[in-house]
Amino acid sequence: MNKGNTVFAQIMDFLPKRQFRRCVQRYQGNNRIRSFTCFDQFLCMAFGQLTYRESLRDIECCLRAMDQKLYHSGFRGNISKSTLADANENRDWRIYRDFAHYLIGNARALYADDDFGLQLNETVYALDASTIDLCLSVFPWARFRKTKGAVKLHTLVDLKGNIPSFIDITDGKVHDVNVLDSLPIESGSIYVMDRGYLDFNRLFNIHQSGAFFVTRTKTNTKLKRLYSNSVDKTCGLRCDQIVSLTEFYAKKAYQEKLRRIKYFDSENNRHFVFLTNHFKLPAFTITELYRCRWQVELFFKWIKQHLRIKAFYGTSENAVKTQIWIAISVYVLVAILKKRMSVELSLYTILQLLSLTLFEKMPLLQLLKMSTYKNESGNNHIQLKLFDS
Repeated sequence: MNKGNTVFAQIMDFLPKRQFRRCVQRYQGNNRIRSFTCFDQFLCMAFGQLTYRESLRDIECCLRAMDQKLYHSGFRGNISKSTLADANENRDWRIYRDFAHYLIGNARALYADDDFGLQLNETVYALDASTIDLCLSVFPWARFRKTKGAVKLHTLVDLKGNIPSFIDITDGKVHDVNVLDSLPIESGSIYVMDRGYLDFNRLFNIHQSGAFFVTRTKTNTKLKRLYSNSVDKTCGLRCDQIVSLTEFYAKKAYQEKLRRIKYFDSENNRHFVFLTNHFKLPAFTITELYRCRWQVELFFKWIKQHLRIKAFYGTSENAVKTQIWIAISVYVLVAILKKRMSVELSLYTILQLLSLTLFEKMPLLQLLKMSTYKNESGNNHIQLKLFDS
């Protein structure tokens, strides 16, 4: 029988606790707190995410049922619904935002050498936003439409490992393209986005920063062909052209040349027109880059299905953002665990195993490797026989 830590404690050992304390100190999260610290709050919320608990009462009941194992799993404060609700309501959500960004930096370093299907020297990012619907009468601060509330999750995903490198949470009224104003641009990187981000002022800022973008044109985008490159039409390409903008305000915002690529998807019987400022990559590679943009959609789908961000434990803006940032931290933590332990299982399978075994005392590697190995105790503790039988 294993006498070590619980599975939950072994998972939390992957957290950089010193950095967490720095984030707490930055916003004075533990100021005048006697027992239930920010780390206790994080552990409770992480438990709720890993086991997909429905409410704060659900978290309280499940944790109190494991009262004998809580201390050795890292919990130090008393668990109660009211205390946890007050913490989500009052403690600065930016603590968990900064900590999530630190975890993201660690995860990106681990997945830097991963391959996403295209052999490119540049770092490739996919940008998109997802709307999380809320009830306006319960969340009046999240006004979206007259009778509907929502928050938007703007996410920039590094396609190597599908790790989010930038996340911004806004109310539902903020248009997707506005996030380009706060997006950190890395010189030499490629940003893939849909046509909702087609704003030539902001795209020119990306161009001036030394980065590249790949997007789609709108039906009313007016372009003038300057000259054409030859293409292989057997792979779906229709044209590869160097173009310039002709509409007055668009041309004033973006005065440089652009590259237009037309592609026909025979499987779905659809035509696509791509626009980019990258002139060296092959035309077919540009189309494949846009196809890889679907990874950010899969990221949204995954976290909405397997983490608790569609239904919330609190109704205030602080509580909602706290829950979302801790959910992202849990996602990144599982990704770090997967890489450091060289686990071949998918993130979905890992979450399913963890949800059933969090308070079991067994080696985490044995659980995730799904090995038949059992930790056997030695015979040194067995008392010697005094008499021969």
